[in-house]
Amino acid sequence: MPGVVQPSELGEPLGPLPQEFAAIVRPEIPSLIKEIGLEVTRAYPVYARLLDGPYGQGIRVGVEQTISVFVDQVAEPTAPSTLRDEMCRRFGRYEAYEGRTLDQLHGAYRLGARIALRRAKKIGRRYNLSPTMMLSFADALFTYVDELEALSREGYMEVRAASADQTGTLRRRLLHLLLAGRPVPRTAIAELCEQTGWTMPDEVTLVAVRASPEPGGPGADRDVLVDFTDPQPHLLIPGAFDASRRRMLDRTLPGHHAAVGLTVPTAMASDSIRWARRVLELVDAGVIDDAPVVLCEDHLITLWLLSDTALLDQLARRELAPLAGISANRRERLVETLRIWLDTRGTAAQMGELLDVHPQTVRYRMRSLESIFGEQLIDPEARFSTEAVLRALRLQLRAGGDDVAHAPRGERPGMGSRAARRGNLPSGKAK
Repeated sequence: MPGVVQPSELGEPLGPLPQEFAAIVRPEIPSLIKEIGLEVTRAYPVYARLLDGPYGQGIRVGVEQTISVFVDQVAEPTAPSTLRDEMCRRFGRYEAYEGRTLDQLHGAYRLGARIALRRAKKIGRRYNLSPTMMLSFADALFTYVDELEALSREGYMEVRAASADQTGTLRRRLLHLLLAGRPVPRTAIAELCEQTGWTMPDEVTLVAVRASPEPGGPGADRDVLVDFTDPQPHLLIPGAFDASRRRMLDRTLPGHHAAVGLTVPTAMASDSIRWARRVLELVDAGVIDDAPVVLCEDHLITLWLLSDTALLDQLARRELAPLAGISANRRERLVETLRIWLDTRGTAAQMGELLDVHPQTVRYRMRSLESIFGEQLIDPEARFSTEAVLRALRLQLRAGGDDVAHAPRGERPGMGSRAARRGNLPSGKAK
């Protein structure tokens, strides 16, 4: 409050301004307002345009309030300042709406204070006021300016916070529309792009995050759309996922694991996030090795082979049907041998080394397989289907789950030793 003055820079306490000082200054208010208006608009032309516009009268009232309340509080420290407070907050809001910082507004306040101080010196000489009183006036005046700046900052931050929240909501809505799948609602998307200032890219890359990051860390790049409030947090990156985007992801998601989908045309954004989320599922299942950032493009065959487990189950039943009447142990050995043959097309000696069995055992098993499968091992399409099934089953078994595709009559097809299931060489000789 101007009536209670803070200590001076010399550390000496300054007394409050006497109420008589208000009576001396009050007649000066109309001409002082005019002088401040002229000087401020000369220094800050943007405010000259505002005074000539539809809000000019409101601005004049605000300026009058800021000066009048100062004088009123000199006379009566408890004088109300509700209208002045709201006017200062409104000035701050307007600066935010116009996209400016508070520098010009604060500069205008300080310029007004210097003009008021200049006028006070003239009054002081006219009324022979003491230097101490003039110093008290200056101290009170600039304390008052600090108060005006704080009020304006409140209004400014109020708009900035609301604007950021509203923009964030609109950007999340835009992201949801882009992921809604085809056909993309172009009109709604175009409207949201205009409202948020987001440029529609030709291609996008989606990123699935395992858990929502805590707020407060470095944000994503400005052109990246983010929704960390979703139960399945995700980001949309315009364009490809390159080294700079990788650094951005490391910055934005410290300590969190993510899967990066494929770069696709924007209309296919929903496919990219679907693949990324599926990769996270396969990481959790142990099928794909975990890492802070996993790229879908490194696991396309795995995604394809395990894209429909129910269909894989049916395909496995069909392709491995010839093994239905064979005992489980023998079926295990034959399927393991068949997988190695399909993988390598090697000689009996080469396959025996991989299977850790004698080459003659390999020849015996291959004759059995040829007898059991017949034309299925000769026809290229049938052979491809069998190989795809065995690769998919091997991926499923890597997770250690038992809910994999079964052999006919509910029997689980053999996939070799535990080492083979992990992708290592088989262990133990078998006939």
